[in-house]
Amino acid sequence: MLNHTTSTGRTGHNGFPDRYGEWALVAGASEGIGVAFAHALAQRGMNLVLVARRKTLLDELAKDLRVRFGIETLCADGDLAVPDFLENLRRVTSRLDLGMLVYNAAHAPVGDFAGADIPDLMRVVDVNVRGPVTLLRMVLPSMVERKRGAVILMSSLAGNQGTPRIAAYAASKAFNRVLAEGLWYELKDKGIEVISCFAGAVRTPGYANTVGKDAPGTLDPGVVVEKTLRALGRKPLVVPGFINGVAYAIMGRLLPRKAAIGIMAGSTKDLARSGTPKVSS
Repeated sequence: MLNHTTSTGRTGHNGFPDRYGEWALVAGASEGIGVAFAHALAQRGMNLVLVARRKTLLDELAKDLRVRFGIETLCADGDLAVPDFLENLRRVTSRLDLGMLVYNAAHAPVGDFAGADIPDLMRVVDVNVRGPVTLLRMVLPSMVERKRGAVILMSSLAGNQGTPRIAAYAASKAFNRVLAEGLWYELKDKGIEVISCFAGAVRTPGYANTVGKDAPGTLDPGVVVEKTLRALGRKPLVVPGFINGVAYAIMGRLLPRKAAIGIMAGSTKDLARSGTPKVSS
């Protein structure tokens, strides 16, 4: 369902509407990193298409952004795993000067793969893989035609190697990282900036519900967002936070794969005991 609300008197452009376009779409905008992206882009003067399943949270966020930053908002509450909802988004965004896509939505069931429900695993594919691929194919042609735009795909340090007990989620995040790198090269000479953010532990409601305590290097969502936005146009991958950067280098370059997977298994063993799926949408 779509709800379009207008306002007047934008503040704090910082060049983003001119650089990318008037509108940004944030998928997975109901909490955590998605909310932080929405605030950061609204502060930069961009109108927002806010996408998530929880209508009440989207409406509250949209009202806050309109009051604080004087932007226009369009709320689209629905399931990114449903093709009809994605097609509806395509119809709506085709009428907008959509200059940025932030794909933050993810589904992350916790537990051993062999015991997982097949529909739950297929939802990982639908939300984490099919969703960004479909939206990218929808929005990129118009960005190429306008010769401007930006894409941010949220990945994870879990996708830097196999990660037991969240194996399907980690694999989907590796997919998004590789997809972003390929698109970065394809589109860098066409005025479109693409980046993948390899986030580590972030203080979001989903992380708190699953883990319950900060891991080393845990960051606030706003820090992750600002570092990602500042890295746009400079490189295809950003790893926010010093400790996360060190972990990324060690796990991905210095350690044998077997050792890296073992370390990740140790860090996720408590997740399996909780039995609580972590869902960001």
